Amino acid sequence: MTAYTEPEFLPWDGRRVPLTFVGGYLGAGKTSAINELLAASDRPIAVIVNDVGAINIDARLVKKRNGDTLELTDGCVCCSSIDGFGAAFDQIRARAVPPEHIIVELSGVAEASNVIPWGNSAGFLLDGVVIVAAVDQLVDTGLPGWVRQHIDRQVSEADMIVLTKTDLADRPTTTAAIARLGELAPGVPVVDGGLGRREPEALGRFLALGGHRAGDIAAVPGPTLFDLHQTDMMPIDGPLDRGELEALLDQLPRHFGGQIVRAKGVVATPDDERLLVQIVGSRREISVLLPSERQDPTDLVVISLRQ
Repeated sequence: MTAYTEPEFLPWDGRRVPLTFVGGYLGAGKTSAINELLAASDRPIAVIVNDVGAINIDARLVKKRNGDTLELTDGCVCCSSIDGFGAAFDQIRARAVPPEHIIVELSGVAEASNVIPWGNSAGFLLDGVVIVAAVDQLVDTGLPGWVRQHIDRQVSEADMIVLTKTDLADRPTTTAAIARLGELAPGVPVVDGGLGRREPEALGRFLALGGHRAGDIAAVPGPTLFDLHQTDMMPIDGPLDRGELEALLDQLPRHFGGQIVRAKGVVATPDDERLLVQIVGSRREISVLLPSERQDPTDLVVISLRQ
């Protein structure tokens, strides 16, 4: 097998598109979540899935189908990773206009640690790892040991966890599943993805953690994702060096009185650099914006989970 070679030149004049990995064991509900995402999307996104045939899209929304690629009337594109991530990414990079966000569905047996390096492939910027976990799988002691260990490893790599099938479980079972998640991924936000416990299509919107909106690299979703989420704006006064910025970020949980699910913003430094701040669950990243992405400093948008 020939090793994959990254493109020699960056696509889209150097712009990077945020990319979210969505993982979880077989039957946890990943494909259902992605179906919701495509139904709820109000902006052009690209979705890389294992099997395009499993995606349930209204035929009226399909603009063109070419093999394992679906192009939708709203500008979204859905393609298969059957030939590997490199081929799928090349297919997206070949598009003249970049999508605003990329969602990558991992196979049911994939572990995020093995694919995270792809999140910084040419033209892309890692936005986070969402793991979809089902209540019944988390508490089923009858599963083979290797399956339970595999689920444990998947959960431990999450930046956020969506707990599904809570609508099919009683309260003690759900409580036990949440406790198990707390042991496997301490401090990682857990949201209820059970049917009937969230607004329609909220799960799909939740997967698109961030991304460009109206050209703003620091844009994040609004406060309508889940009823338990609260969105606040934190003004940043004047330029900050990295040490000052890190100290400010350390104070976010205390300042907002809850678990920080998501935070994003652009901060100016004393030497006039622009730093992109991204917090997704327990992951924190501060990176220098490329010249093609330079923009004015913004407030820090903070999404927290109400206690």
